[in-house]
Amino acid sequence: MPLRRARTHPIARGFDRAAETYERGRPDYPAEAVRCLGRALRIGPGRTVVDLGAGTGKFTRALAPLGAARIAVEPMAGMRRVFERTVPDVPVLDGTAERIPLPRGFADAVVCAQAFHWFRPRPALREIRRVLRPGGGLGLVWNTRDESVGWSRRLSEIVAAERGGAPVWREATGRRYRRVVLARAFSEKGTGFRPLEHRAFRHFQEGTPSMFVERTLSVSTIAVLPAAERRAVSEKVRRLLATDPVTRGRRTIRLAYRTDVYFSRLR
Repeated sequence: MPLRRARTHPIARGFDRAAETYERGRPDYPAEAVRCLGRALRIGPGRTVVDLGAGTGKFTRALAPLGAARIAVEPMAGMRRVFERTVPDVPVLDGTAERIPLPRGFADAVVCAQAFHWFRPRPALREIRRVLRPGGGLGLVWNTRDESVGWSRRLSEIVAAERGGAPVWREATGRRYRRVVLARAFSEKGTGFRPLEHRAFRHFQEGTPSMFVERTLSVSTIAVLPAAERRAVSEKVRRLLATDPVTRGRRTIRLAYRTDVYFSRLR
């Protein structure tokens, strides 16, 4: 009898509706961050890496230069459909972090980009440990907007107003990273992982004002809203970009990010 599939957070289902918008609007990842993770987890030719919560394949594509065999796991059918189009050379499986559809000892590394805060840490880490080979490792990556810039901070406030009950990577203030939460998850007895190590990188996303509207609409809590409410959010973002002194009248906008990379190996 097949294993019962683990449940996904109800708000995460917004990603099904927003898959195309997610692909167009979300930033990619800095090459130096990917190379850092590759060195830390020994991801390279002859190795196998699993991208967990792979979405539309943005981070899966970023891993290609490392030369490892890649396989993706993604629970949302809409995301998988876009993934299959954008990364046709990599298999993508229907599964969750708590129920990974791969055999024991399958992978040398597991990576999660923009995803770990959606997982239930204890069962997810147990399952990740199961699919890793001895000496394998786990990498966690997040892109976070630089809110020292006024318009970026106001964009975050628009998003935060629609947050609902979704888990967030940052603290509620939007100013501090949840590193303590990650540390607690990895310090619990029985996880089998060493303490997390951390690196941070500067990153930028350039695009039209319309792309940044799509970036906002790709947020799960906004994607699940009724159509009229999504249009209202779109209008708020357009008004912000049309009136802020930094973005007003510009055809191309540049947004700064901080890319946080965390990694750990099995004990």
